[in-house]
Amino acid sequence: MCVLVLLSPAKSLDYSSRVPTRKSSQPRMLDEASALIEVMRTKGPDEVADLMHLSPELAELNVQRYLDFDPPFTRRNARPAVIAFAGDVYQGMAARERFDERDYTEAQKSVRILSGLYGVLRPLDLIQPYRLEMGTRLRTSRGASLYDWWGTRIADQLKADLAESPGAEVIVNCASEEYAKAARLETLGVRVITPRFEDADPRGNYRIVSFFAKRARGEFAAWMVTHRARTVGSLTKFDGGGYRFSRERSRPDAPVFLRG
Repeated sequence: MCVLVLLSPAKSLDYSSRVPTRKSSQPRMLDEASALIEVMRTKGPDEVADLMHLSPELAELNVQRYLDFDPPFTRRNARPAVIAFAGDVYQGMAARERFDERDYTEAQKSVRILSGLYGVLRPLDLIQPYRLEMGTRLRTSRGASLYDWWGTRIADQLKADLAESPGAEVIVNCASEEYAKAARLETLGVRVITPRFEDADPRGNYRIVSFFAKRARGEFAAWMVTHRARTVGSLTKFDGGGYRFSRERSRPDAPVFLRG
């Protein structure tokens, strides 16, 4: 069975720590990214600040990043996406602590990171620092938003990735709504599993807590990689971070995991 896990990217980046793997690859939609960078290079700091609701300091930083964008990428001027992203999802994933070289190879096959700039990334794809969220209302020659820019391209790449492995095809959607929308999951023609992670409040009522849920999505993706989880049935065995599968609260394509 071919199972692809979808993740969102992160705003927080890490370009200073040691890279724990020698493996790397080139982003497959780099031409699209380069064209987007050319659009962003026409924006001054004030425009970038308004467009992405950034502080003046962050706007200046990202304007400089657009200017510094310089393919082809090498291990000297870029780093693997799964190491570069440092937000809650990737802290939960903890690839640098959990993965050995075989795990990185497995992740390259089974994990996809959706990106406003790079489209679809594999974990080992080299990326340079950027900020361009999928929900940005960026006007381009293709329309008024990044959803218009990417159109069906992200879905087409996911279809191609699924087609590389024979047998039943499944998407495990651990991406946020903002990014999952860009993947057009309903058009992929495969089963989509969307896990849900809930924590108990002081009264014993369960609900999604955004911070914990993001970390849990990353931990779930890492668990799938290290356990080589390739069947839908195996997903209910996840027990990372203190979460446990709840049969009572789950639906066939929406497994629920509870903690507390």
